[in-house]
Amino acid sequence: MQAEIFEQYVDRVYAFAVNRTSSQEEAEELSQEILFTAVRCLPKLRDESRFEPWLWGLAENVTRTFRRMMGKQRAMYSYDVPAEVLENIPEEPDEDNEELYANLREKIAMLSRIYRDIIVLHYYDGLSVKQISEALAIPEGTVTWRLAEARRKLKKEYMNMEETALRPMKINPEIYGSGDFNDKDTLFPGWFIRDALSQNILFHCYEKALTVEELAKLTGVPAYYIEDRTVYLIGKEALIEQGKGRYRTDFVIFSDKHGIYCEENAEKCMVPVVVPVLEALEKAAAQIREIPFYRAAKSEDELIFLYAAMAFDLLAKKFNPMTYPEIPESYDGYHWRYCGSTETGAHKRIGMSRNHCSNNCGNYSHTVYGGYGGFGYRAMMYDINIDACEDIICRGFTEQKDGAAGAIRDGYIEKHGAELFVTVPAFTKEQKAAFDEIILRHFTPVMEEYNRCVTVYADGYRNLFPAHLADDAQRMCSNLFQALSKVIISRGQETGRLTHGNPERYCDVMVQWR
Repeated sequence: MQAEIFEQYVDRVYAFAVNRTSSQEEAEELSQEILFTAVRCLPKLRDESRFEPWLWGLAENVTRTFRRMMGKQRAMYSYDVPAEVLENIPEEPDEDNEELYANLREKIAMLSRIYRDIIVLHYYDGLSVKQISEALAIPEGTVTWRLAEARRKLKKEYMNMEETALRPMKINPEIYGSGDFNDKDTLFPGWFIRDALSQNILFHCYEKALTVEELAKLTGVPAYYIEDRTVYLIGKEALIEQGKGRYRTDFVIFSDKHGIYCEENAEKCMVPVVVPVLEALEKAAAQIREIPFYRAAKSEDELIFLYAAMAFDLLAKKFNPMTYPEIPESYDGYHWRYCGSTETGAHKRIGMSRNHCSNNCGNYSHTVYGGYGGFGYRAMMYDINIDACEDIICRGFTEQKDGAAGAIRDGYIEKHGAELFVTVPAFTKEQKAAFDEIILRHFTPVMEEYNRCVTVYADGYRNLFPAHLADDAQRMCSNLFQALSKVIISRGQETGRLTHGNPERYCDVMVQWR
C-alpha cells in the first residue's frame, strides 16, 4: 500500500486530535505524531481492507502515549487544590491525571484578571506576595486577600467539576431606526455582533447583570476572551457596565414569552373595536375606489389591505396615545438601536414590519408592509429603483438602465413583451391628500375606543422588558398602535369580510412627496 493514501485522511486525523487535546498547538502536534507513526508502521499492515480500523486503533495508542507525556509536563505546575487531591496524584501521571490538570488550567482561565494574574504570578512564576505586590503596584494585603479568594474559587470549582459547555444561542441581531447603509461595502451594525461569543454574552446578560467570571462559566470560554469581548461590545453600544464589573445587554431581545402574551391577550383586548374598524375600512374603501391612482393592476380585494396599512400609518401620526422616544445618535452618527430574537416560531408575536425609503434624491418614496394580511415580504426599493419606476408610470419608459435592471431583478418592474410594467401602486401628492381625508373622516370616530384597547394591551406588554430598557420598551409599545390593526384584519378574514392575502404577492406603495 502506498503512503499517499494518508493525504485523504489528514483532515480527519486533525479532527480526531482536536477532540482529544486542549489547544490548537497540541492538536497539531498530536495529528502529526499520528500520521508520522502510521507512515512508519504502514509496511506492517498485511490486509489492506483493514486499513481504516488499523489507522484509528493506532491513533488511539499514539494519543494515550501523547497524553501521558503532556501530563508529565503539566505536573511541574502545582495549583492550590484540595490536599487530598494532590496526595493522590502519582509520580507518573496517567491519562486521568492529565485530564485533572487540564480541568485545573481551565478553571484558572475562567477566573477574572484580578485573580488570574495573581495565580499565574504565584504558582507559575514563583513570586512571593511581596514581589507580586511590587509587580502589580498593589498593597501586600490586597495580594494576600486576592490569592486566598482565588484559592477559594478554584477549590469550589474543582469540587464541582460539572462543565458548563458552550451552548450557542442565536439572538439574530438587527437594527431599527434610520441610517444610510446603501453602500455595498457598508454592513448593517447588527453584523458586527453576530459572532457566537458576542451573541452568547448578550443572551446571558439580558435578564440580569453578570460578571466576567459568571459569563466565563456560562459560555465555557476563558475569562480573558470574555474581558476582551465585553470591551468590544461596549464600544459597539450593545452592552453596558451596570455597576462595577457587571455587564448588561443594552437592547431588546424578543423571546417566546412575547409571543405567548400576544396569543393570550391581543385578540381579547381588541374585540370591542373589531366591527367598528372593519366597517370604517369598508366605507373608506368604497370612496377610495373613486381616486384615480396607479393601481398596478391589483384588484380591490387585494388593495383593501394596502388601504388598511396606509390608514394606520396615518392614524398613528395623529392618534397614537403612546409617544415614541427619540433614538439617540449611535457611534456611527446615525440614529438606530439594536433588537434581537431567540423566538422559536412556536408562538406568534404581533409586530409591524414596515420598511421605508424616503428617496431624498427623487420625487417618490417607497414603503413595504411585510406580512400584512398574509401577504409576502420583500425589501424596500432604493433611490434609483424608485426613480426608474416613476419614469415608467409617468412617461412609459425610463433611461435609468441600472435602476430599471435592479427593479426588474427584484420584481418591482416586469417585462410585458416590449413594455415595462411597474408592480407597485402609486399615489401622487393630490391623490394621497384625498386618501388621507377619506381615512380621517371614517376612522376618527372609532379612535378613542381603539386607543383604549391598545393601551390596555400595552400596559401588560411593557412589563415583559427589563427595567433598564424603558425607552426601548416604550418604542415597542408605540408600534403596537399599528401592529394591533393586524388582529382586526385577521378577524375580518376569519369571518369572511376580507379575503386571504397571497404570500407570493406584496403590500407596498409608492407615494409622491414633492
